[in-house]
Amino acid sequence: MIHAYKNNGYNIVLDVNSGSVHVVDDVVFDLVNIVEEKLAAKYGTAAVSDGQEEASKEDFGWLFDEVKKLSEITDKYSVEDIKEAVEELLELRAAQVLYTDDVYENYVDEFQNRETVIKALCLNIAHDCNLRCKYCFADEGEYHGRRALMTEEVGKAALDFLVKNSGNRRNLEVDFFGGEPLMNWEVVKKIVEYGRQIEKEHNKNFRFTITTNGTLLNDEILEYVNKEMGNIVLSIDGRKEVHDAMRPKRGGQGSYDEIVPKFQKVAESRHQLRYFVRGTFTHNNLDFSEDVKHLADLGFKQISVEPVVAKPEDWYSLKDEDIPKLCEEYDKLAKFYLERQKEGRGFNFFHFNIDLEGGPCVAKRLSGCGSGCEYLGVTPWGDLYPCHQFVGNEDFIMGNVFEGITRPDIQETFKKSNVYSRPECEKCFARYYCSGGCAANAYNFNGNINTTYKHGCELQRKRIECAIMIKAAMAE
Repeated sequence: MIHAYKNNGYNIVLDVNSGSVHVVDDVVFDLVNIVEEKLAAKYGTAAVSDGQEEASKEDFGWLFDEVKKLSEITDKYSVEDIKEAVEELLELRAAQVLYTDDVYENYVDEFQNRETVIKALCLNIAHDCNLRCKYCFADEGEYHGRRALMTEEVGKAALDFLVKNSGNRRNLEVDFFGGEPLMNWEVVKKIVEYGRQIEKEHNKNFRFTITTNGTLLNDEILEYVNKEMGNIVLSIDGRKEVHDAMRPKRGGQGSYDEIVPKFQKVAESRHQLRYFVRGTFTHNNLDFSEDVKHLADLGFKQISVEPVVAKPEDWYSLKDEDIPKLCEEYDKLAKFYLERQKEGRGFNFFHFNIDLEGGPCVAKRLSGCGSGCEYLGVTPWGDLYPCHQFVGNEDFIMGNVFEGITRPDIQETFKKSNVYSRPECEKCFARYYCSGGCAANAYNFNGNINTTYKHGCELQRKRIECAIMIKAAMAE
């Protein structure tokens, strides 16, 4: 499977199954899909098959003859250029970095039957919040239920549950989430301290993370976070007018002026590492690349600004007609990103992170975040859900931290969800990068985790194209 596209002056060819990326000239770019079609018509597949490995270039004279029949090619290029391009494509094919077979599909049965362990928990430490963010999927921190703060007892039981169900895995992830976690800060500290007490006994290493709106952040809390937590996520949407419109306090006042100096202090105190400023763009700021630029100008080096996921009837939700504009914004952002890198003022944009050499293991490529089987969400009273975005939907209660998993059928359903269980992924070039997308988004929009979220897919494909282009540009 081939994906060929143009971006920022580069002709890029991605071999989806191998992950190989090629920057090519115009004639190779124009021929790459044609050659794939011709090979597939003759051999049933464009990939190298038995009996073809040793074929000489002369054996493929028929292919050159077929291409020469195409006036749209011969009118643009000389016979010598066409011949050279065909030979180059065949050499890449023989090297098995172009037109490769899908080697993962045969692995999927083994993958589905793998023994899984739980390696991460998202602790909803506070079903309460002191902001009234207009797009909040958590219903102002309540998660469509009652306001509550997690107790020390529940938090400790959650860590015990994680240790018990983590098998031989040593590194365990625990995210403090909300609502606003700092509204339950004393319990956060007690849970962390308990984790440090038990990790050596069980040969585990807890990696704690916290997500905060920053309004309650102070020097004492920051000192503790820097000592005990591997990462901190700081919520800010970008420009003051954008942020304050979507993330006001209970009384309607903006929160931008209060949090920016605090967030800048966090970034510097962590030497511009192990944090993210994380924003959300909506129909209200389709020019979101300006918000990323604004955050970069404030001095932040670790930035993530992501599309809102909302009901179609919500005034701030993304519309079908917004997608072309948003794709243009990603292209603009990619150019800005490269400019800053060349100036020596670069920053890291989360959605442009891509590893073309190593990348995630096969399991991650096929199944993504592991929600519902390797990663679970925990409510303040200890109920277990596939992830924090399912909290409040009682059909997805999997058990609780005291009794363990009582609905293994839910876990099994999520375990078997992957890029091959989603029909829409079959012909999508991005499938091994997004791993099928977010199960919660798929369920919320389609009632089925084995589907895809349309807007999410469209924007993900554009981000991946931009990320690969950036890699090509930076390799020059």
